[in-house]
Amino acid sequence: MFPPVDHVLKGKWHSDFFKNQHPIVLELGCGRGEYTVNLAEKFPEKNFIGIDWKGARLWRGARSSFDNKMPNVAFLRIQIMNILSFFSANEVSEIWITFPDPQRGRERKRLTSLRFLEKYKSILNADGIIHLKTDDKPLYDYSLGVFVKNELKKILATDDLYHSGMADEILGIKTTYEKIFLDQGFKICYLKFSLS
Repeated sequence: MFPPVDHVLKGKWHSDFFKNQHPIVLELGCGRGEYTVNLAEKFPEKNFIGIDWKGARLWRGARSSFDNKMPNVAFLRIQIMNILSFFSANEVSEIWITFPDPQRGRERKRLTSLRFLEKYKSILNADGIIHLKTDDKPLYDYSLGVFVKNELKKILATDDLYHSGMADEILGIKTTYEKIFLDQGFKICYLKFSLS
């Protein structure tokens, strides 16, 4: 099997795509891109890239950002395991992981496993932050365990976001799936941490 080839925009998102030096924020497993688009509306001084493997989902976010003429939004249809082929060291300032597949029984495939965290560390700048938002308490507990075991810097953590007092205008953004989970009585868990 051939190793992945670096994308033409790797290391050049600022200069060749966004044409500015604003911070780049990724949303991994972005689905319909609702978080990406909402964050981009709130923070025009940042650039946002939604990443997912399923094109039909991505289309909604891409269509919305295109129709609303949002120059600070992009979408990538890639597998997250290949993220190092698309971004260079220090190119990303923040990562959001919103409602990922908990990958039950397949810990290595979890987006908060050490395997993936090492990839993120390769592209995040020194002050880079990672956010996890999930309805899956076992995934939240697993992620906390990974952070503690590897002595990562936990900034915020709650297993009940909407009763914690933390749900501001950013954390209070609700995706379609999040609304469904809340209607079903699930609590939303949130983690904010640094790899440095």
